Amino acid sequence: MYFFSWVRRDSDQACEKTDGLCWTLWDWAVVPLTMTTALTVLIIVYKQLGVRPRLAVIPPTILLAPIPLAAAHMTVGWWTATIAGGAWSCSLALTAWSRYRILGITASATLLLASLVALYR
Repeated sequence: MYFFSWVRRDSDQACEKTDGLCWTLWDWAVVPLTMTTALTVLIIVYKQLGVRPRLAVIPPTILLAPIPLAAAHMTVGWWTATIAGGAWSCSLALTAWSRYRILGITASATLLLASLVALYR
């Protein structure tokens, strides 16, 4: 989240004198760099935890993560977005183990629903 806000400040500063469309190198690189970092971290952490199948857990973690992250960032700040991201990843990781599947799905659905309520109230 801090990286995204830094890119926005840098872009605003660089494009300050431009009336038309203006993109900086960081504007183009922010999403691929963030996705690559998140994917690398999730693969390493899930491998260490023994989460299998990673192919079934990582895509929903990354694709749906912006919803709880945005809701947490909007309501309180960037540090809660970090906590929400960790909670989101952990709840989806729980769904990989049959023993904790119901708990993981319940926690993920609750977090997603609470995030949508926070975003659209």
